[in-house]
Amino acid sequence: MPCAAERAVGVPSKNGSCTERRNAMSVSQDFESRTDRFRPELLVHCYQMLGSVHDAEDLVQETFLRAWRSYERFDGRRAAMRTWLYRIATNACLTALETRSRRPLPSGLAAPGEDPREPLAHGGEAPWLEPFPDTLLAGDRTDPESTFLARGRLRLALVAAMQLLPARQRAVLILRDVLDWSAAEVAEVLDTTPAAVNSALQRARARLGAVNVREDQVDEPTDRRHRALVDRYMAAFEDADIAALARLLTEDAVLEMPPYLNWYIGRQRYTRFIERVFETRGTDWRMFPLSANGQPAVAAYVRDRDGFYHMHTLQVFTVTDNGISRNVTFPDASIFTLFGLKFTMEAPAAPASR
Repeated sequence: MPCAAERAVGVPSKNGSCTERRNAMSVSQDFESRTDRFRPELLVHCYQMLGSVHDAEDLVQETFLRAWRSYERFDGRRAAMRTWLYRIATNACLTALETRSRRPLPSGLAAPGEDPREPLAHGGEAPWLEPFPDTLLAGDRTDPESTFLARGRLRLALVAAMQLLPARQRAVLILRDVLDWSAAEVAEVLDTTPAAVNSALQRARARLGAVNVREDQVDEPTDRRHRALVDRYMAAFEDADIAALARLLTEDAVLEMPPYLNWYIGRQRYTRFIERVFETRGTDWRMFPLSANGQPAVAAYVRDRDGFYHMHTLQVFTVTDNGISRNVTFPDASIFTLFGLKFTMEAPAAPASR
């Protein structure tokens, strides 16, 4: 019942007075106006912590719910809104990680294979790192700070390496090295001391160094040189041209394929595995450009006996000026759903005969 009508008949609102509801609405609008712009970068932060887009979206929702519930107690004089939200998000992620397994890539679990013809070893029900659709950040054009923060933070190899760290070390590394927070700021978020933060940071850096995390510069997906190189890769793949594919790879190119534990290093092993794919799945493919984790990506479809093209993999490339240095392929249907891709596509009509 509208407030005026309620007053006219003297009926109290079951959900509080008109004034109470107007005040609640005002607080809600104020909360949204002050917090919504941080949602994209908090999604990136939770993704880095959890390695899953689905889990990250859930934790961002939980972050905003927790923030809303305590918003009236928020003292803007003592803590900036952004810092306050990161505190809530980080601790929500740490709580979630107490009962969740880390999400690596195959290169974080097993040694590289020697024979690209060996049987594929499925990793079972292990949770794997998920790629991040860049479209989730595409609409964030009004906040240059969060757009800048997202660049470079999403690199698949970096996020995969972070999954090897204990949860608190992961949080320290992200807040200190990625977001460039001071040790004192991180200590406040994690309820610890700056000395403990610095110690955790040293251990995290040493761990990443031990697994040889590469700091290759990965440009935005609009980088024309790198995108053009991937376009050439797509064309060579559709032509089943192994020699052309080989020329586009670096000498130490990496190919990995979760949920399979098999992964390979080197141009020769990479292309020998692709030869195997052509032998087993045929050479009639369609490739479509995408972007994921701030990197060029491709959706690959293969034609089956029914005449339709069926989803095969979503592939995320690391591209350097020397060529493609890594390709991580994801065959899971849930990844296609995450990127809004079709599972099946019709073959193009044959040209009319004259």
